[in-house]
Amino acid sequence: MLEKIIEASIKNKLIVVLGAVIAIFWGIYSLINTPLDAIPDLSDVQVIIFTEYPGQAPQIVEDQVTYPLTTQMLAVPYSKVVRGYSFFGFSFVYIIFEDGTDMYWARSRVLEYLNYVSGRLPKGVNPTLGPDATGVGWVFEYVLKGEGYDLAQLRSIQDWYLRYELTSVQGVAEVASIGGFVKQYQVTVDPNKLIAYDIPLNKVKMAIQRSNNDVGGRLLEMAETEYMVRGLGYIKNLEDLRNVAVAVDAKGTPVLIKDIATVQYGPELRRGIAEWNGEGEIVGGIVIMRYGENALTVIDNVKKKLEEIKAGLPPGVEIIIAYDRSALIHRAITFLKVKLTEELIIVALVCIIFLGHFRSAFVAIFTLPAGILIAYIVMYWLGISANIMSLGGIAIAIGVMVDGAIVMVENAHKHLERDAGKKPHEAIILDAAKEVGPALFFSLLWVFVAWGAQKVFRSVLPKCEPHGDFNGNDMLVIIAAVATGIAAISAVFEFGIESR
Repeated sequence: MLEKIIEASIKNKLIVVLGAVIAIFWGIYSLINTPLDAIPDLSDVQVIIFTEYPGQAPQIVEDQVTYPLTTQMLAVPYSKVVRGYSFFGFSFVYIIFEDGTDMYWARSRVLEYLNYVSGRLPKGVNPTLGPDATGVGWVFEYVLKGEGYDLAQLRSIQDWYLRYELTSVQGVAEVASIGGFVKQYQVTVDPNKLIAYDIPLNKVKMAIQRSNNDVGGRLLEMAETEYMVRGLGYIKNLEDLRNVAVAVDAKGTPVLIKDIATVQYGPELRRGIAEWNGEGEIVGGIVIMRYGENALTVIDNVKKKLEEIKAGLPPGVEIIIAYDRSALIHRAITFLKVKLTEELIIVALVCIIFLGHFRSAFVAIFTLPAGILIAYIVMYWLGISANIMSLGGIAIAIGVMVDGAIVMVENAHKHLERDAGKKPHEAIILDAAKEVGPALFFSLLWVFVAWGAQKVFRSVLPKCEPHGDFNGNDMLVIIAAVATGIAAISAVFEFGIESR
């Protein structure tokens, strides 16, 4: 089989050259469009259900919310683990699916089963799905600082301006706010006054809810013009809230909120804080990347959006980048470029010094980027991202990748020295390639077999190696090595090797 490939390559040079050009351009396209990240995403496919049950103890949340959800989610197809966690006032349920399950198929199935369990939950409790992201989706973080602004004001800017603007960026699943104080209208009821006026607490709650609302009426036609009748009732300040009528006393006098309670601005109860470099509390935001997106592209788009929205910030408020994964991604790419360049230079020098032939060195040099580009074609087709581990694996595997080309070139020179003038040039090269070509290819193929067997063995026996799963990073190195072997067998004919 391999000898036929070798004969076909030397007899159909034009086809081989066209195939190489197509593969190179296809590889460049795949390289440009392959998602880039700093670390590989080895997390399981999981869907998170978040449910709020305000004011309830963890045991109540467990019995009335977490338990019904977890028992129902056990029936979701391809789910292998369901975990439930109950806290004060809220619940988390994690559904982990089998490997290979599509993320959005899993989310649709979870939504389907949520419809079945909704009738078993307390009234007013509505479970929601977490963002369509993974554990490595935390790609960017920023903080807000401003002279003359307190934490409540900065948090309002983050919640009502920055968060919505950044959520609109392509590839962003969620923007989580951290730190500061969430502004509230707080009504502190005096129980003694409630007893004096004989007003139950739920009546105060209902009065506030009814008063914070706009109502619509019908149309009024006057002088051939229609006027819409509306009742404006939204609460806009503390005074509006203080003047809400709750009931009437025995004399028919309205009892207002300010007569039975204290109304003021205040912060929501906090469960944590955000601190900045030992300088004190701060307000910030965390950008979570959507599953399957290109981390580098998402970060660049977030930075562009931040530059656009800075003009809308209040005077004195500035945005400071706290965490930016793109720097690590760029360092990983630079590392591969430097190592690949160094390897190319060393291979060229070795071939020129020991073989004394520049065109021979070019054959060896050509196979390295060709093999890497072919590997990226397969990786792009499989949807596997390039990250620091896969790029580092390529850099390590460069030594294995170039061996085939060097051996092929050296053997061709030996045949040229022995048979020059006795046979046609192409026949000499063909004999040299047939002699070592199959052995070179199978030696690289054994690298694939040995590496793959090792990874499969570790994944089958996780107790021996808990982190040994076979993944796309290993596949990238293996494909690059095998592709280089094919390139070495075929390319030696196209550039030509002459006797020294």
